[in-house]
Amino acid sequence: MRPYGASDPERKSEPAVPLTKLEDLPAIERKTLAGLDLGTKTVGLAVSDLSHRFATPRPVLKRGRKFTFDADALAAFFERETVGAVVVGLPVNMDGTEGPRAQATRAFVRNMAARCDLPFALWDERLSTVAAERALIEMDVSRNGRAERIDSAAAAFILQGALDRLSALSAGSAG
Repeated sequence: MRPYGASDPERKSEPAVPLTKLEDLPAIERKTLAGLDLGTKTVGLAVSDLSHRFATPRPVLKRGRKFTFDADALAAFFERETVGAVVVGLPVNMDGTEGPRAQATRAFVRNMAARCDLPFALWDERLSTVAAERALIEMDVSRNGRAERIDSAAAAFILQGALDRLSALSAGSAG
């Protein structure tokens, strides 16, 4: 996986939100990165360690009926976890086009960016839920347990992909 649109001449649309490319995230020290997997009923949450090497799932956020509920809960999460930047999974279709879910994700990020003083980056989340479910199955998690943990496991998978990309970029610029 790669950050959505990074070095991709086949990109189907331009971001319509105030986003930071993953490569352009500021060097964030003494702060974590958050990963979000937006769903209609829940938001999967994950957070990195301070060295930005590992993503750890956190309990899901049950979505409210209004954006302000979600925004307030996420702002509290960002503060509690000392978040310095946010990586949000962008649900791109397998052919690279964006559908209604991607548009809703962009709108959500645009609204969150207006409320938070944090950089947001989108990450292509294709197959993240599939990979997260396979990992949970390999860990012998029951079907009910998987249902409760899948969104945060997907958020951790999204964030880990972004962390791995940042690490590769850092190693490339150091050598």
